[in-house]
Amino acid sequence: MVIAGLFFGWMLASPFARAGDASAGADVFKSECSECHSPKQGKNKKGPSLFGIVGRPAGTAPDYNYSDALKQAHWTWSPDKLHDYLSQPAKKANPGTKMKYDGLDDAKQLDDLLTYLGTLH
Repeated sequence: MVIAGLFFGWMLASPFARAGDASAGADVFKSECSECHSPKQGKNKKGPSLFGIVGRPAGTAPDYNYSDALKQAHWTWSPDKLHDYLSQPAKKANPGTKMKYDGLDDAKQLDDLLTYLGTLH
C-alpha cells in the first residue's frame, strides 16, 4: 500500500504523467508506432512490444532480436529518456539502431504518446 502511494505520488509529480492525454496518445501510437510496435504484452512485430516500456531497461523485451547498439545501451526507458529518444531521428538518438523513425516534433502529440505508453502495464 505504501509503495502504491509512493508510485501514485511520483506519477502526479512527473510532468509527463500530467502533460498528455492517454486517449489521444493511443491515436498517436496508432499513426506513429503501430506499424512496427504492438502495445500488447509479448507481441513483437518489426520492433519489440512496447507493453511495459516505461521502467524497462533498454534492449530487454523478451523474444526480440535487438541491434547491438540497443543491447549495449545502458539506460532504462524513463519518461525523460523516451521523450529524448522519440523527439529526434532514431539514428541520432541511438546510432546503430535498426529503428527507422524520423522523430515526433509535435510537442502535444509527444506528451500524449508518452502518457499513453505509461499506461501499458
